[in-house]
Amino acid sequence: MPEPRQTILVVEDEPPIAETIVYALQTEGWAVLWKTTGRDALAVMQDQPVALVVLDVGLPDMSGLDVCREIQRRGPVPVIFLTARSSEVDRIVGLELGADDYVAKPFSPRELTARVRAVLRRARGPDPAATAATGGWSHDAARCRITYTGKVLDLTRNEYRLLSVLLAAPGRVFSRDQLMTAAWDDPGAALDRTVDAHIKMLRAKLREAAPAADPIVTHRGLGYSLREP
Repeated sequence: MPEPRQTILVVEDEPPIAETIVYALQTEGWAVLWKTTGRDALAVMQDQPVALVVLDVGLPDMSGLDVCREIQRRGPVPVIFLTARSSEVDRIVGLELGADDYVAKPFSPRELTARVRAVLRRARGPDPAATAATGGWSHDAARCRITYTGKVLDLTRNEYRLLSVLLAAPGRVFSRDQLMTAAWDDPGAALDRTVDAHIKMLRAKLREAAPAADPIVTHRGLGYSLREP
């Protein structure tokens, strides 16, 4: 469950879509503010903190891309774009502006809430207590750097995100779907074998750091976990 009373700002000018989003987010326990224009959204953020912004690209008064640019200028607030345009070019432009994820219409409320939860989890970073409890590990979340047995791991972005999720809860079994949601910007485009391939690469890099160790456990038909110390 999300942290109580985290506030999410929804910026969407189509009432049927906005009402569906607001209901889905409130059902998951978040407090929700809804605005229909970019200027109103920026005014709200001037007056109160929000944990995340769900932002439509096509607003009536200004581009959602410009709104995102202004949000990022003011401070590090996670942004998820909503758009009717799902081309790769649009997606890249949005992410390069600082958005954390990108959802194309039409979408399911369940998919959106999963994306929101994953982005907020990444924004919080791993539980420091959990990370400290895993023997041989050191995780510098600010620098996105993980050290194992005293050696800094050379990880890709998705490898880093996967390992961060496992490090945050040693012993917990994560399904492939959970790992895809947490580690991929577009989990719908990833496949089960994509997670398996990344886990295989992670294991190879961990063996380079500690040849005798095998800290990632496979649970057949279920997923993966990090071995408890």
